[in-house]
Amino acid sequence: MENNTSLQQQLLEAGVHFGHLRKKWNPKMLPYIFAEKKGIHIIDLNKTTECLNETAAVMKQIARSGKKILFVGTKKQAKDIVSECAKRVNMPFVTERWLGGMLTNFNTVRKSVKKMQSIEKMLNDGTFDSITKKERLTLSRDKEKMEKVLGGIAQLGRVPAALFIFDIGHEHIALAEAKRLGITTFGVVDTNCDPNKVDFAIPANDDATKSIAIIANYITAAVAEGLAERQAAKDEEVEEATDDEKEKKAAKLLAEAEAESGRGGKSRGGNQPRRRTPGGGGQRRPGGPGSR
Repeated sequence: MENNTSLQQQLLEAGVHFGHLRKKWNPKMLPYIFAEKKGIHIIDLNKTTECLNETAAVMKQIARSGKKILFVGTKKQAKDIVSECAKRVNMPFVTERWLGGMLTNFNTVRKSVKKMQSIEKMLNDGTFDSITKKERLTLSRDKEKMEKVLGGIAQLGRVPAALFIFDIGHEHIALAEAKRLGITTFGVVDTNCDPNKVDFAIPANDDATKSIAIIANYITAAVAEGLAERQAAKDEEVEEATDDEKEKKAAKLLAEAEAESGRGGKSRGGNQPRRRTPGGGGQRRPGGPGSR
């Protein structure tokens, strides 16, 4: 309970409770609104804390399972915070511009990423040394443009398992693509948005840098925990596997030793009947033709 109180205090100080003007509100946000003050809606921080904890728990599980979460925040206030948090937990991110079809046309986007990576490689390893200075400059500029838009998803080999969106109204194209593909969505939702559009909504001020930062950092910490647990589980598996291998090796050696000693015993016992057989084979049965 103390954690929740201190978290609420931090949220309050960061201005997470400030919503939009009343005239801009979305009626579906009513359950998350605490009051109205000077024409501005105040978000209920109890609800924010509940939703934040629920979202953190689910995202921790996704990270623990080894799946990727795409962080999306192209607003000026969110860009730096989102990219910094995503990099901290090695997750993909989009902070410049959402390219239409980034998810629904993922294969084409991957081709662009590969092109960008090949240009970068060639510029670095001296393949382009023979081309003119102007051509080299053009390629460098192309790479920089692509890097700006696609740099955050360069390591994303397949469609992510979830999207974490800052301002679902601003990132409506990303949200629509995720919905179309059935990808789990988490979103910071202000009083002017529809919370039902995302699977997990966090009612909060999505315009203030401090508000975005506290939520992003809280969720990132949960993702980091999930990744740490995954690593610990992997290490345990490796140790168990090593122990199992040792046990199997010992059991195998023991079995081989037993089999060897068993074979020796059989060969000794197996020769005895053969020694008796010649003597027994020459005896005539009583009552036979030669007994008379």
